[in-house]
Amino acid sequence: MTKLSGVLIAAGQSRRFGGDKLLHPMHDGTPLALAAFRNLRPVCGEVVAVLRPDQERLACLLWDEGARIVVSEDSHAGMGHSLAAGVRACADAQGWLLSLADMPYVQTATMQRVADAILAGASIAAPVHQAQRGHPVGFSKKWFAQLAGLIGDSGARALLQAHADEVTLVSCLDDGIHRDIDTPADLLTV
Repeated sequence: MTKLSGVLIAAGQSRRFGGDKLLHPMHDGTPLALAAFRNLRPVCGEVVAVLRPDQERLACLLWDEGARIVVSEDSHAGMGHSLAAGVRACADAQGWLLSLADMPYVQTATMQRVADAILAGASIAAPVHQAQRGHPVGFSKKWFAQLAGLIGDSGARALLQAHADEVTLVSCLDDGIHRDIDTPADLLTV
């Protein structure tokens, strides 16, 4: 069965968190980014983790779990650069499931439903819970040039807005699609 390539964006600066949030332990002791990776991995043929150059410890953890590591030298310039680096690293994929390493509560089943929508022919797919779109977002091969050319800090947001008519919304009961971890207090709410 064909699978999408996963792109785990883990190159943010964690400024609001007050430290490297991606290594911060969750309730069970698992580093936050590793939990997000473990939810994504079963859905994808491969997962590319996009990191900053200074994230050696996280790179080792993700590598040991089976991620392919891509260092984004331009990550400081915004998420668009990191997304582009990840997509370019798996250019031969049939599509991509773009996931954020600071969103460890997204369920694997939700990711699978988004991936299934792309594999069934959707151009772009995203989960929706209580009428609000969330993450991860799936893109078909058609979007390679646009994704590979992203710059700035808005990620793929402009692409989603400009092509809203091509987005297939995948209904789910997973509130994890909205729960990104920006501060330590975000880990306390379950």
